[in-house]
Amino acid sequence: MGCADRAGPDGTRRAAHHRRGHPADERGHDRGLDRRRAGPQARQPHAELRECAGWPGTPRRLRLAGEPEVTPTQALPNPLPRPEGELEALEEVWKRPRGWRFVTVVNNNWIGVLYLGTAGLFCVFAVILSLLMRAQLTVGGNDILEAGTYNQVFTVHGTAMMFLFAVPAVEALGVYLLPAMLAARDLPFPRLSAYAFWAYAIGGFFFFLSLFWGVAPDGGWFMYPPLTGKEYSPGINADFWLLGIGFIEISAIAGAIEIIVGVLRNRPPGMTLGRMPIFAWAMLVFAVMIVFAFPAVILATILLELERAFDWPFFLSARGGDPLLWQHLFWFFGHPEVYIIFLPAAGAVSMIVPAMAGTRLVGYGLVATALVATGFLSFGLWVHHMYATGIPSLSLAFFSAASFAVAVPTGVQVFAWIATLASGRPRMEVPMLFVIGFLFIFVLGGLTGVMVAVVPFDWQAHDTYFIVAHLHYVLIGGMVFPLLAGLYYWAPLASGGGLRYGRWVFWLLFGGVNLTFFPMHVAGLMGMPRRVWTYPEGMGLELWNILSTIGAGVSALGIVLLIADLAKNFRMSSGGTDSNPHKAGSLEWLPQGNYNTRSIPLITSRDPLWDQPGLAAQVEAGQHFLPGTVSGRRETLVTSAVDAAPQYIAIVPGPGWAHVIAAVGTAGFFLALTVQWVMISAAFGAVALAAVLYWLWTGTDLGPVRGPADIGGGYTLPLYVTGRDNLGWWAVVVLMLVDGTVFGCVAFTHIFLWLSNGPESWPPSGTTLPGLMAPAISAALVAASAAVVMLSDAVLKRGGRWAVAALLLVALALLGAGMGLDLQALWEAGVRPTAHAFGASLYANQFWQLLHLGIIAVMAMYVVARIAAGLVGAVRRVSFDVVRLFWFYVVGQALAGLALTHLFPRGAGVA
Repeated sequence: MGCADRAGPDGTRRAAHHRRGHPADERGHDRGLDRRRAGPQARQPHAELRECAGWPGTPRRLRLAGEPEVTPTQALPNPLPRPEGELEALEEVWKRPRGWRFVTVVNNNWIGVLYLGTAGLFCVFAVILSLLMRAQLTVGGNDILEAGTYNQVFTVHGTAMMFLFAVPAVEALGVYLLPAMLAARDLPFPRLSAYAFWAYAIGGFFFFLSLFWGVAPDGGWFMYPPLTGKEYSPGINADFWLLGIGFIEISAIAGAIEIIVGVLRNRPPGMTLGRMPIFAWAMLVFAVMIVFAFPAVILATILLELERAFDWPFFLSARGGDPLLWQHLFWFFGHPEVYIIFLPAAGAVSMIVPAMAGTRLVGYGLVATALVATGFLSFGLWVHHMYATGIPSLSLAFFSAASFAVAVPTGVQVFAWIATLASGRPRMEVPMLFVIGFLFIFVLGGLTGVMVAVVPFDWQAHDTYFIVAHLHYVLIGGMVFPLLAGLYYWAPLASGGGLRYGRWVFWLLFGGVNLTFFPMHVAGLMGMPRRVWTYPEGMGLELWNILSTIGAGVSALGIVLLIADLAKNFRMSSGGTDSNPHKAGSLEWLPQGNYNTRSIPLITSRDPLWDQPGLAAQVEAGQHFLPGTVSGRRETLVTSAVDAAPQYIAIVPGPGWAHVIAAVGTAGFFLALTVQWVMISAAFGAVALAAVLYWLWTGTDLGPVRGPADIGGGYTLPLYVTGRDNLGWWAVVVLMLVDGTVFGCVAFTHIFLWLSNGPESWPPSGTTLPGLMAPAISAALVAASAAVVMLSDAVLKRGGRWAVAALLLVALALLGAGMGLDLQALWEAGVRPTAHAFGASLYANQFWQLLHLGIIAVMAMYVVARIAAGLVGAVRRVSFDVVRLFWFYVVGQALAGLALTHLFPRGAGVA
């Protein structure tokens, strides 16, 4: 027999296995095997599977210093019956908390459903607000809502849809599906996912409550200054947006770290990058895009809040600022966000279409490449939203061309889906209906997107309802319809049964959405401006607005019916389903429990349930990797990033209160700061920090709790590794990419304001900077701290724990002295952040560096405390390695910050 990658789902390979003694039905499920045990007759040697996996003859072996080498004795899992009670022990370890302790749950299947449910609830709230807006705009001169109230409703609606629904919903889908698709026990940092959910849920509810308190943001979901500056928005409404969405940014980035590390390091053995499900590819690109897009809006909100709270004039043109700086930062996040929302939805479609058509996805490699290309190109489109701001013609031409170019990889995916449907026999089930609706609506939105990419047309349509129609066609067609297709497709996984009213829901939503937004194209071309709360009568706009309002009502009926369907037919079940109702070939349709799969399978193709008949029964019988718990704790298998070869067994934390308390503290910190309760905010922040430290202390770096363990197939793997193979190291690398992108935006702020003011006015006349001696000494002190940390690493390898603690304190003192000296020199030179944007940009850099000094101080004291507790040594050193890695980053960033402040640019009139 050849490798399974060359076999199709047409039954040929299935029949061959049938002749070889693998009784399998058409879904690849062996029947008649008890879930808790299987006899020897069901256990077959799988040398062919190992050969197809493409691994070398000897598995990679990771071990701690001083441990004896253990070599494998066989290629795949032991064919002998599993030990008595193994499954019961696994179920006990992974059981979810019950009763009032349920809020401490961290299992991805429960957190994913809670996440999706909360995002859906916030979507319903936002839809109610949209119905109020449509009622106000039904006819000209209407007075259902006052202008101020309309602005609040409009802002909360847009903010909720973009920040509280779209991104969290697709991220939640990944949290729920990825472990099942990758046959992992869980994502690598389950408490991080749970923390992200609770911070998001608590903050989101308070964000909506701001409408009832009269302090809801009213500057539009895009919050353009100077209208959102202190002069035009003196209340706390704008602060509620700027500080109130901090929890959303934290939640999204936490989820992105979880997804990146999980997709790259928690795949089943044999699932190389070329065998990953397309949805996993989409979620990986999605998470990487969050890493590089969200930092821009994080810095933008910080700068505007600094201007509002402390009068640092980043966006005030009279004092050297520029309101276009906000637009550049915001849309560097805002336009990629459209694709951040779209790509996971597209990945879901790429999973649904092959299952509905009963054939493989056409052009798998092209579709994966298109996902990556879309993510890359999307970062070159932010000026697409700024054609009317006076951008130079050459820049307009470049960004217009980029706007056309991004349509190419999107088109590749659309044609791949059409080709897949054409090559199979599509079944018109409910998920397929939503996919067809998605194709229709999204393609129309894409066509109008090409229209607004043409600069002269955009100049005419930019501030009209044509753009509103285009935006909603793209977002609803590109995200909502695929999400609903996924809901009806994967519902049996979560509830053990399907939903029943899908066809009615589809037709109501499909008709309602088109009736709502298609007339807006016409109204926009007739001159109806967007972002207005009313319009004069007699302009010929009433008919189109009445149609849009009727369409909104029809869509609302569809949403009500969807809620009724969920309420009546959805019942969450930790065990999921043992069936494969759509006859799909991906791993999420393996029998599931709280621990996901009973054992972690060896994968030899992109469609394992089609190409490996009997796989479901083998996995359920514990015939594959890690069939139980080897340490008595929750564990998952860690594999290499490219070829998915087994590396080590990672212990993952279970339920606890620390992450819940940290989430409450985080949300409380931002919300109390919004209403200027500084002391209460500080108290919440202290609680959040203490909870995070306790969570890290008890849930990470547990050390080598036992020696290497047999996971099956002759693989004996350690339960503890340090350095680059450790999952924590990977998480910190991703966090540093986020952090470095924020610093890149700080540098962009400085450079943009310099270019905006012109070389003759930057720095402003009369400005005096410190001489180069002070920053040189600062740089030497900062670099010295890194050298001391390197020395502490060498000392730790020889076992000198207390010397390491002393060296870390010395390194912290050097780093603090270097940063403090630079701040003092800048202040003594007379540079002030309130006088001019030049000083504001320099002090923004100082603010960012000092924030990292505080972070590294907490990290250093944490390691010192663990050293004192005997929890860090020559072998047990993950905590130290993580802090050392981040320390080097902070030093590098500080040196770059010194260069930015003192060397670029240094005007002729500056001392």
